[in-house]
Amino acid sequence: MLDEPLGLTVHSLPSPQEAAAADGRRTAVGRMKMLLVLAVCAAPVIASYFTYYVVRPQEGKSFGTLIQPQRPLPDVVATTPDGKAVPLPSLKGQWLLVSVAGGACDAQCERNLYLQRQLRESLGKNRERIDWVWLVDDNAPVREQLRPALTQATVLRVNPGQLAQWLAPAAGHSLHDHLYLVDPMGHWMMRFPPQGAGHGLDLAAAKNMKGDLERLMRASESWDRPGR
Repeated sequence: MLDEPLGLTVHSLPSPQEAAAADGRRTAVGRMKMLLVLAVCAAPVIASYFTYYVVRPQEGKSFGTLIQPQRPLPDVVATTPDGKAVPLPSLKGQWLLVSVAGGACDAQCERNLYLQRQLRESLGKNRERIDWVWLVDDNAPVREQLRPALTQATVLRVNPGQLAQWLAPAAGHSLHDHLYLVDPMGHWMMRFPPQGAGHGLDLAAAKNMKGDLERLMRASESWDRPGR
């Protein structure tokens, strides 16, 4: 059998300008697809942040006072009761319900700690998304009688001067009078009214605090998860 020559079809090659234009179009399409995927993934986070950081709730609709502008956790080092160093920014990643008091913990301090624990437990399945934190602002040792009740609390000793540059009480009150709420990004964003002796601690106040916490849990459930 005689060999026959192979039939070849010759195609003209694109010019360098045409090739560059085609590459540019492919790159633009690829980037657009990537941005669309990112937008879809980020939509829940953007929506919840927009709700609470742009379209902020009106003061009359929340029991606590919204802090504007919000204040980030300061870059300071606290210590545990046994002397271990803990940078405050390491608390990010959880909602924080914070109280401030000296280590001796007077009656107001005990009421705040009790209220913190009860509010956290009242959130049911969402309780794992919030830590209750006691910031000790003096050098007094934490009373031994309190330690069994603090097994689920975060107790940290913080320099009072540094603490006062971050948290602030309402006019006419001290830092010890309030509970403070910090979001998972580490921003102090709400201060609750004073509770306890002389300030009218009652079930209605506790219910209102719980309502604020539940609304925040719902608004952030698409992006916030338990644990750091």
